[in-house]
Amino acid sequence: MQQRALLNTRLDRLIGPKSARAFDTAFGYETAADLLQHFPRRYVRRGELTAIDEIPDGSEATILAQVLSAKSRRIAGRKGGLLEVIVTDGNAKLALTFFNQVWREKELRPGKQGLFAGKITLFNGKRQLTHPEYQLIPDGDDVDGAIDDFAGKLIPIYPATSKLPSWKIEQAMAVILDSLEAVMAEKSVHELNQKDDLLSDQFRERLRFPTRMRALVSVHRPKTIDEAASAKERLTFDEALVLQLILMRRRNSVRRLRAKRCSFGDDGILSRFDQALPYKLTAGQRKVSAEIASDLGSETPMYRLLQGEVGSGKTVVALRAMLAIVDSGGQAALLAPTEVLAQQHYQSLLRTLGSLAEAGRLDSHEGAISVALLTGSLPTAEKAQIRERLSRGEIDLVIGTHALIAEQVGFRDLAMVVIDEQHRFGVEQRDALRSRSDVTPHVLVMTATPIPRTVAMTVFGDLDISVLDQLPEGRSAISTHLIPVLAKPHFLERAWQRILEEVSKGRQGYVVAPRIDQKDSLHDVTFGLTSDVAERAAKLVEEEGEAEIDRQMASVEEFYHLLKDGPLKSIRIAPLHGRMSADAKTKTMQDFQNGEIDLLVSTTVIEVGVDVPNATVMVILDADRFGVSQLHQLRGRIGRGAHPGLCLLVTRAEENSPAIQRLSAVASTLDGFELARLDLEQRREGDVLGASQSGTRSHLRLLRVLEDEEVIMKAREVAHEILESDPELTLSPYLAEVVRAMEAESEAAFVEKG
Repeated sequence: MQQRALLNTRLDRLIGPKSARAFDTAFGYETAADLLQHFPRRYVRRGELTAIDEIPDGSEATILAQVLSAKSRRIAGRKGGLLEVIVTDGNAKLALTFFNQVWREKELRPGKQGLFAGKITLFNGKRQLTHPEYQLIPDGDDVDGAIDDFAGKLIPIYPATSKLPSWKIEQAMAVILDSLEAVMAEKSVHELNQKDDLLSDQFRERLRFPTRMRALVSVHRPKTIDEAASAKERLTFDEALVLQLILMRRRNSVRRLRAKRCSFGDDGILSRFDQALPYKLTAGQRKVSAEIASDLGSETPMYRLLQGEVGSGKTVVALRAMLAIVDSGGQAALLAPTEVLAQQHYQSLLRTLGSLAEAGRLDSHEGAISVALLTGSLPTAEKAQIRERLSRGEIDLVIGTHALIAEQVGFRDLAMVVIDEQHRFGVEQRDALRSRSDVTPHVLVMTATPIPRTVAMTVFGDLDISVLDQLPEGRSAISTHLIPVLAKPHFLERAWQRILEEVSKGRQGYVVAPRIDQKDSLHDVTFGLTSDVAERAAKLVEEEGEAEIDRQMASVEEFYHLLKDGPLKSIRIAPLHGRMSADAKTKTMQDFQNGEIDLLVSTTVIEVGVDVPNATVMVILDADRFGVSQLHQLRGRIGRGAHPGLCLLVTRAEENSPAIQRLSAVASTLDGFELARLDLEQRREGDVLGASQSGTRSHLRLLRVLEDEEVIMKAREVAHEILESDPELTLSPYLAEVVRAMEAESEAAFVEKG
C-alpha cells in the first residue's frame, strides 16, 4: 500500500468499526491521517527492569515475571468485575489488578511469561500493580530482545477521554504506525520526500529536519527525547508554514485586484471636517492617517488592521478615511458586530459630523453627505428603501451589522469597508462585504484588543498593521481596584456608595454582570459572551452542576432589582442586555447618553464602542468569569471624558487563587499588550485564533503562537521564498494540496455558518 493510500484509509478498515466509532464520537477522526494528527501531550519513561523485592513502594518499574494464577470476581454494587493476577519473578510474588477488564483472563493464563510495567502501590497492606502495561513473551522468543524493547521505553501520553484512555489510543496508533513503517522501509529518504512531504529536499536539509513521514512516526514512537523534540519541531513548522502560505496567498490575491484610487484635495468634505474638529489629532493619529492615505492613493486595495487601545481615537482615523473616499465619489460602509454598537457608531458619527451629515435638508451644509443606518431590526420597508438608495448612490456612508452582508444589499460604488472589532468577524465575512462592488473596496479593520506580534503574524498575516498607542488629549486615567467579597464583604457596600458619590457629582456609571437572569440555561450563559467566558461557564457546569452556576453567577435582572430597590434606590437605573428588543436597547442607550439614566445594569453588550464621556464608574460582578482582555475592554467604557474613571472588580474567588492573581494583574496595569499576553498564556490556542480564522483551528495541534515565535518567523521566510519562485505551488503538489484543502475548508465553514 502507498503512503497516501494508507493515510486516506478509513479508520474502520484499520482498527475495526467499534473503535473507529469511538474515535469519531470523541474527536471527529475518520481516517488514519486524522488519528496521526492526535499528538502526545507528553512522554513518560517506563521503569527499568527490577526484581520485585527490590522495587520501592510508589516507584515506577518493569518486572520480568511468570503468571501463577488469574481469577476474576464481581464487585458488590458496581458494574463489571475485578481481575487479580498473581505473578512471580522466581524470588517474590506480586498482584496485578485490572478493573472491568476480566477479558484479560483469557491471555494472562498460568505459565505465561511477560514484562509488566507500572507504579507499585499499597492496598490493604498488599503491594500491587494496578492496570499495568504488559507484553507477553511467546515461548521460544528472545527474552533479552523483548526486555530491550519494553523496559525504559518512552510512553506517549495522549489527550484522552473516559472511553478512550491514553493506552487505547496508543494501541490504535500502533496499528497505523506498523503499516506506515512497513511502507517507509521499502523507500529511500528521497523517495519518501518526493510526493508526501510539504518541504523539498533542499529546504528540509537546510533546516535539518527529518522527512514528514519520519517525523509522524517519531513523534508517536520516539526512541529518545531528542528524537521526539526533533519530530515535534518539524511538525510544528509544517503547521506554521501552511498557515503562512494561506495568509500570503490571500494577501497576494488582494494585491492583484484593482481598487478606486483616492485623491486628497483641500476643498472637499474631509477638509471641512478637519477644520471643524475641536481638537488636534495625536501624533499617532496623524502617522496612521498618512499610512492609510498612502494606501488609498494606490490602485491596489488597502487591506489594513488598525489596532489601538480603547479610546485611542481609531474611529476618527477611520472616519477621515471614509470621508476621503466620499470626496473621490465613492461610498463607504462601516460594519459593526452588534446592533448596539452599530447604533452607537451611527449616533457618534452624526454628532461628530454635525451639519456635514445633513445632505438633503433645506438648511444643510454645502457639500454635506448622506449617512444611514442599516440593521436587521429595522422595519422591512425602511430596509428596502435604504437598499434602494444605496444601489442608486444616494447614501455616501452606511453603518450596519451583518445585514450589510445580505445578498440583496447592493452599492453603486462601494469603495471602502471599515470593520469594527475584527475578532467578531471571519475572513470570509470581510470578503463577502468586499464583493458587493464591481471594483474591489479598500478594507480597514479596527480592533481595540492589543495583539502580540506573533499573534498578529499568525492570525492577521494577510493585513498590513497600524498601531495607535497614544490616548487623545482630554482622556482621563482609570484606576482599577479588586473587591474580594469572601475576604472583605464590606468592600461591596463601599462600591455602591462610590456609585452614589459619582452620580451626586452629575456623572454616570455601569454595573456589568455575566448573565441576563437566573433562569438562563447553559446556552444562555454563553450567549453574548466571548469564548473564554463561555469556556469558564461550561467548565463550572461540568465541575459543579448547573444549579451551582445559577447560584454563583450574578445576573442583570437580579442586580437591577436588588439595586433599584436597595442601596441605589435614590438614582435612576435601567437594565440593558441582548434579549431586549432593538428599539428598547436603542432607547435605553439614547436615554443614558442624554443623561436621563444614571446607571446601566448591563451584560457585555457595552463591551465595545459605547462612548458616553460622562460615565466615570464601573462595577464588574463576578469579574473572574471574564477574560483579562475583556475586562480591559469593559473598563475602557469609563474615563472617556474630563473626569477620571474608577473600575471595581467584584469576585467571590478564594484568596490566593489563580482568579485573584489574574484580576490583580488587571488592576495593576493599563498596558493592554501586557494584559493580552497574560490572557493568551491562560487560554487554549483555539481561542487565540478563534472563529476569525475558520478552518484553521482544527489544523493547529502543535503551534503555540506565544511560544513559537522563532518557528513562525522561520516559516514566514520559507513561505515567502516558496511563493517568490512558485506562486501557484506547481512544483510542490502535495504542499499545494494541503494548502488548498485548508482554504476550501475555511470557505466551507463560512458557507455552513451562513
